[in-house]
Amino acid sequence: MNDDILKLKEFIESSNSIYALTGAGISTNAGIPDFRGPMGIYTTRRYDPDKTFDINYFLIDPKYFYDFAKDFLSLLEKIEPTFTHFFLSKLEKIGKLKGVITQNIDNLHERAGTKNIINLHGSINRSYCLECRKEYSLHEMKEMIFKMDVPRCVICDGLIKPDIVFFGESVHDFDKAISWANSSDLFLVIGTSLKVSPANLIPIYAKGKIAVINKGEIYLSHIKVDLFINSDIDEVFKSLEKILNLEV
Repeated sequence: MNDDILKLKEFIESSNSIYALTGAGISTNAGIPDFRGPMGIYTTRRYDPDKTFDINYFLIDPKYFYDFAKDFLSLLEKIEPTFTHFFLSKLEKIGKLKGVITQNIDNLHERAGTKNIINLHGSINRSYCLECRKEYSLHEMKEMIFKMDVPRCVICDGLIKPDIVFFGESVHDFDKAISWANSSDLFLVIGTSLKVSPANLIPIYAKGKIAVINKGEIYLSHIKVDLFINSDIDEVFKSLEKILNLEV
């Protein structure tokens, strides 16, 4: 792995327009199971994903999603961003990293200090009433989620939906994400198997080098990869930071 770390170091040092695509794997060391991993809801079926994240089911029985949301928010209160979240924030502060495209809804990039983010699958930071469109902050939603089975709008009693992308809805800012990839001289793919569409299409548009850092199975046949490191993500970036000068 040492040669791979040195190669990644060279890629970063020679690049001035780095963008990153991140998936669930960047957050597993924080304590959030990958939904498709061995402890994720797609595997354990504690919550049926076809019900939890399906927009049509949500409109019929929103309580099923909000039961999951109680557990998810309780988990988020106990965890902190990973080393890699903070590494990317440092990389942004020194001007190397221009933006992060994330498939995650856990808010950990924001908490680590990264500013320029595309939340492809939405964000838990805001919610809105499906009737009158009144917006609610995460703080307001936490109070309602833990007080009632299904949060309702204080203005019109309409159903409140978090600003996350459910099955059956379009991802956010996809064209912008493609534009970012197109303008990159180094595109980092971190913690994603590149299985989920349309996020897995974004690296196709990267014009520069592509480096993939992920532990486990990954689907790479559709893109040209210059470096693939199959290892624990935090360990990779800890090793990298030791040899990379990140003056913030």
